[in-house]
Amino acid sequence: MSIDEPDHESVPDGAPTGTDAESAAFAPSNRESSSPLPLSGIRVIDVGTFLAGPYAASIMGEYGAEVLKVEYPIGGDPMRRFGTATKRHDATLAWLSEARNKKSVTIDLRRPKGVELFTKLVSKSDVLVENFRPGTMEEWGLGWKELSAANPGLVMLRVSGYGQTGPYRRRPGFAHLAHGFGGLSYLAGFPNETPVVPGIAPLGDYISSLYGVIGVMLALRHKEKTGEGQVIDVGIYEAVFRQMDEMASVYGLYGKVREREGAGSFVAVPHGHFRTKDGHYVAIACTNDKMFERFALAMERPELASSTLYGEQRKRLAASAAVIAIVTEWAAALTCDELLERCIAKDVPVGKLNSIADIFADPHFRARGNLLEMEEEGVGKVVIPGVIPTLSETPGRVTNLGPRLGEATYEVMRELLDLTAAEIASLRQQRII
Repeated sequence: MSIDEPDHESVPDGAPTGTDAESAAFAPSNRESSSPLPLSGIRVIDVGTFLAGPYAASIMGEYGAEVLKVEYPIGGDPMRRFGTATKRHDATLAWLSEARNKKSVTIDLRRPKGVELFTKLVSKSDVLVENFRPGTMEEWGLGWKELSAANPGLVMLRVSGYGQTGPYRRRPGFAHLAHGFGGLSYLAGFPNETPVVPGIAPLGDYISSLYGVIGVMLALRHKEKTGEGQVIDVGIYEAVFRQMDEMASVYGLYGKVREREGAGSFVAVPHGHFRTKDGHYVAIACTNDKMFERFALAMERPELASSTLYGEQRKRLAASAAVIAIVTEWAAALTCDELLERCIAKDVPVGKLNSIADIFADPHFRARGNLLEMEEEGVGKVVIPGVIPTLSETPGRVTNLGPRLGEATYEVMRELLDLTAAEIASLRQQRII
């Protein structure tokens, strides 16, 4: 998400307790590991809010960067109050997970002294991440012109709803809007029905941050060669649009608009979701004739893959409804485990549609370290998604969950900006930090 103003709403104490997965085995936190990481020595300032952009800083922190999360002194990042509450008044579970590996520093950027402190901090850093509405940083006297003057080698990642240029640049941007504007939501749902939200997760925020990390890595490489910094400009909507495979090419060449297809696909059959006897759903993807031949054997209906029936993709597509009906009936007669066993035995691409409870119980997630369990003071054991990608020699790690508001302010002001204890106390009294 990309917003303009901090939110100071409070969050209620307490949180849901109890889970069916409390006894599951999770990968332990690797916060104690001291092996060198690829981004060790890189300092990142994250001055954004919510997720689009700040998530990029979290990823860099997983691989060794020192990430300073600069927040408004009163209330901090509104992400602290977004999602499921915990016993910590300043931290939801979303904050604890997505603000991992960061140090919280409070500075009021709307006040001249705060601008001075922030600029000095930027001069001692490598990367700056921000996601305010375009023009906001400039209004504070913290645009590229001022910050690059203070640090010519600065790499500045700017994530916003519609990018730094163009007629819509000043519009507020959120992932939900980006999904629609970028073409994703139009495709989500069933034909001739209202498009649905493509999953509850803010995919645009995550995807735009991933592109942001790529941009930062490229810019740091350029800096190594030239000493010059630069700006990375990512619009949340365009990160979504970039994932739309051949849609632009098809429309550009043939004028064809792709429509909603429900759980199926216009390029392959069977390619969708099917309900099993015990109420679960599985995904089956037969994208070529050989896969369908194996699938027909799994169904114990080898004749379906004959040349006279559905052995060729074009014939299956022409008889899509009939093929889907056959698969639907077959799936409904088996339990999920039975169906998976038969398909896997014949090397048919198949997978269960997992709920989060299924994920917690699945041994593959545990074996891959996709679920990390960390003890958080005042909260208890918190399970978070693990670090990806996995590097063979320098794997990333999680050293801490989302920090308490301003917990590193004194350390940074004293050790990095060389302020005296008296100066820090005065800044606190004035609520500049």
